[in-house]
Amino acid sequence: MRRPIIAGNWKMHNTTEKARELVTLLRPLVGTTGVEVVVCPPFTAIAATVNAAAGSNISVGAQDLFWEDWGAYTGEVSGPMLKDLGCRYVIIGHSERRQYFGETDATVNKKLHAALRHGLVPIVCVGETLAEREAGKTLDVVRRQVREGLKGLVPGQVETLVVAYEPVWAIGTGRTATAADAQEVIAFIRETLRAMYGEEAKATRIQYGGSVKPENITELMAQPDIDGALVGGASLDAISFAAIVNYQQK
Repeated sequence: MRRPIIAGNWKMHNTTEKARELVTLLRPLVGTTGVEVVVCPPFTAIAATVNAAAGSNISVGAQDLFWEDWGAYTGEVSGPMLKDLGCRYVIIGHSERRQYFGETDATVNKKLHAALRHGLVPIVCVGETLAEREAGKTLDVVRRQVREGLKGLVPGQVETLVVAYEPVWAIGTGRTATAADAQEVIAFIRETLRAMYGEEAKATRIQYGGSVKPENITELMAQPDIDGALVGGASLDAISFAAIVNYQQK
C-alpha cells in the first residue's frame, strides 16, 4: 500500500516568525491523520520550521538543491547542508525552476542523484505547459521528463522517491485538471516508470499538483493512481492545508 503524501510548497513566502506561527497552528490540526504531511519552506525558514515541527508528524523539505556537495557555487545549497538542517524531502524540477532559472531534464537528473546520495527523498516535478497540452503533446512531454529526469536509478531507489505531476497551466491559475485527466497522466507516469524499472514502480508515490484546494482534494484522491498532492497557495493557510490533509474525514 502506498501511503498518501500531502506536501505544501510555500515558495517565496514566510519569514522565520511566520513559519513558526504556521507550523504551530498546523500541528494539532493534522496530528491524527494517516497521511504523510510535508512542508517545504524557503531556505531561510528551514531551521525555524524544523524546530517548530519537532515531535510532530510533520516532515520538512527544501524547495531545491544543487547537485554538487561543496564548492565555489555562489548562492547554491547542497544536500549535506539540507540534511544538516533536518530536511527529509526536497522538491526537484518544479516548473517555476524550469521557467525562470533554466532547469532542464539533465539538471533535474543530477539533482535527483544528489538528493538520493544524501538520504533525502526527492519530490520530482513533471508537467506540460498550456501550449504543449493544446498541441496534444502532454504524454510526449511527460514521458521525456520522466525518462530523462529519472534515469540511472538502481533497485530500491524507485520505490522511495515521489513524483509530482503538475500541469504548468494549472499552477497558481485557479484552473485544475479534472480528476479523470490527472488520473490519466499519472497512470501514464506509473506505466513509464514500470517500463523503465519494472514492478518496483508500483510502490512509487505520485502526487497531483496545480491549484489543489479543500474543494477538489477528495475527488483527486479517489483516483487509483493519485497518492497525494503538492499544494501551493493553500498550504500557506493552516486551516486550508489541514482540510486538504484531512480529506479522508470529509
